[in-house]
Amino acid sequence: MRNNYSKLIYGLFLVLCLFPFVSSPIALLAGITLSLTIGNPFIVQTRKATHSLLQVSVVGLGFGMNAVAALKAGTEGFLYTVSGITVTLLLGYVFASFFKIERKTAFLISVGTAICGGSAIAAAAPVIDAKDNDTSVALGVVFILNSIALLLFPVIGHLLHLDQTQFGIWAAIAIHDTSSVVGAASHYGPVALATATTIKLTRALWIIPVTLFAGFVFKSQKKGVKIPWFIFAFFIAMILNTYLPSMSTVFSGIYQVSKQGLVITLFMIGSNLSKETLKSVGMKPLALGVGLWFIVSVLALLAV
Repeated sequence: MRNNYSKLIYGLFLVLCLFPFVSSPIALLAGITLSLTIGNPFIVQTRKATHSLLQVSVVGLGFGMNAVAALKAGTEGFLYTVSGITVTLLLGYVFASFFKIERKTAFLISVGTAICGGSAIAAAAPVIDAKDNDTSVALGVVFILNSIALLLFPVIGHLLHLDQTQFGIWAAIAIHDTSSVVGAASHYGPVALATATTIKLTRALWIIPVTLFAGFVFKSQKKGVKIPWFIFAFFIAMILNTYLPSMSTVFSGIYQVSKQGLVITLFMIGSNLSKETLKSVGMKPLALGVGLWFIVSVLALLAV
C-alpha cells in the first residue's frame, strides 16, 4: 500500500514537471525532498533514464542557440577552462595530502570538480583502476555539492548583480555537472544558458586528455576513454539553427521541449539522492570537495 502511495506521489510530481511554471531549481528540490521523505519507488529506472534524457535534452537546447555567439563565448571561456582545470587538480593533490585521503578517491573528486562532475568521474574511474568505493564516495561528494550549487548560484548571481554572460561563465566553471550548470543558467536567462552550456560542454571535452594523463600517472594499463559524443551533436544542432532559418519554427519547438526535458531530468536526479548516498560520504572527502568547490567558485567569480 505504501509503495503504491509513493508511486502515485512520484508520478504526480513528474507530471507537474511537464509544465513551464516548474523551474529547474524547484524540480531538483522537489526530487530531493521526495527521495528523503517517501523515497524513490523507481530508483533503478530513474538512474538509467537520467543519463540518456540529459544528453538528449542538452542536444535539443542547441536548436535554440546561435553558433556564432556560442563560438565567441566558448573562445572567451577557453582561458578560464584551462586555468580552472589546472588549478583544481593541483589544489586537489595538495589538499589530499593534507587531509590524508586515499589517492584515487581524491583524484576522482578533483577531476569531477575540475571538468564535469559525475561524467568525468565515471570516465576517469576505470582508467585509473579505481575501486567501487572510491567511485561511489567521489560521486556522492560531487552530487551533494552539485545539488546545492544549482539552488544557490542563481541567488548569489542576482545578489551580486552579475549580468547573464558573467553568470554563464561563472556557472560553467564553478558548478560540477552539466545538468546543474544548464539548470542554473536556464533559470538565470537565455544568454546565460547559451554561454554556460557552450563553455561547459567545451570543458567536458577535456575528459579525454585528462583521463589519458591520469592513466599514465597512475600507471594503469587501461587506456580506453569513453568519448562524450553527444557534445558534438549539440554543436551540430547549433549550426543547423544558425544557418537554416527556414526551420526556425521546428527548431524553436525542439528547444522548448528540451528545456522541459531538462526540468524532468533534474527532478529525477534529485530523487536519486538517497539517505544511503549521504551516509556513504565521509567527512574528509566531503571537506576536500567543499574546499575545492569554494576556492574554484571564488576565483572564478573574481575572474569574471
